[in-house]
Amino acid sequence: MKRKVILDCDPGIDDSLAIMLALCSPEIEVIAITIVAGNAPVKMGYQNAKKVLRHMNRLDIPVYIGEEKPLVKDFVNALDTHGSDGLGESFLPEVMDQPPLKNAIDFFRETFSEKGISVIALGPLTNLARLIEVDASAFAHIEKIVSMGGSYKAHGNCSPVAEYNYWEDPEAAQIVFNHMKMLHKQIHMVGLDVTRKIVLTPTLLEYIKRLDAKQGEFISKITRFYFDFHWNWEHIIGCVINDPLAVAYFLKPDLCQGFEAYTDIETQGIARGQSIIDAYDFYKEEKNAWILTSVEAKEFFYFFLERILHLKREELSYLEEIFQEETA
Repeated sequence: MKRKVILDCDPGIDDSLAIMLALCSPEIEVIAITIVAGNAPVKMGYQNAKKVLRHMNRLDIPVYIGEEKPLVKDFVNALDTHGSDGLGESFLPEVMDQPPLKNAIDFFRETFSEKGISVIALGPLTNLARLIEVDASAFAHIEKIVSMGGSYKAHGNCSPVAEYNYWEDPEAAQIVFNHMKMLHKQIHMVGLDVTRKIVLTPTLLEYIKRLDAKQGEFISKITRFYFDFHWNWEHIIGCVINDPLAVAYFLKPDLCQGFEAYTDIETQGIARGQSIIDAYDFYKEEKNAWILTSVEAKEFFYFFLERILHLKREELSYLEEIFQEETA
């Protein structure tokens, strides 16, 4: 049986690539996409999700709009990273439809009455925290939560110590992590320690375009701005695609290695948004998180390209040469 999944996201360039990967994976059924304020405002994120679904011929999947701002702090988008349209300034045509009357939190409350549904959270954890506040029993039914966010030893991407999703709404992240502890469960944290290893380079993008012109052109349109951003800010030739790794890890956990640890999120001061990971068990608290520390980047790209291009591994033989050249 297919595992049922909700993608809670803030599209966003890398969110869009993650949606594509999830839709191309036969082991899961994406029953809905829920939108949270993050990379883009929720109405823009809603449209971007719809644009990706149209590209994938999957407009049958419902999209629900969630929280429009963090629980406490003012909303700070990441359009400087993702472009003025949130999708790399690709300016793809709008999808003309009426948003559903039901919002994401109401959808969660109804849907999680059924067990066996997981959440892959690709943005701030505001929607999940709000669900805990209004219906903790529904939250308790979630089978598994994979969160792209935080960092262990890697430096932050919006402060020296904080990753954007947890920095954007640290109060929400703290609520979710603490509630997972209360439930004696673990959240799977896919942080910058592993996502920074997933770099879409110009050579990889060109290879995708050679193998599948339609997919390649779409990915090129939405990542061009991202390439420029990474060069200007980090002098990376390519772009880090964080969110697809969270989906890949959910599907194929052996891509990554990690450890369990008690984890909390700082909400105040200069370290606001930092994920505090008790790797040495100082606090003797219950371990509420599985923290990823390493990833097989080449194996990720084999997996990613096999899925989105509908190819077999042996049809991707040039990928080996690309990695040999780029890691030489």
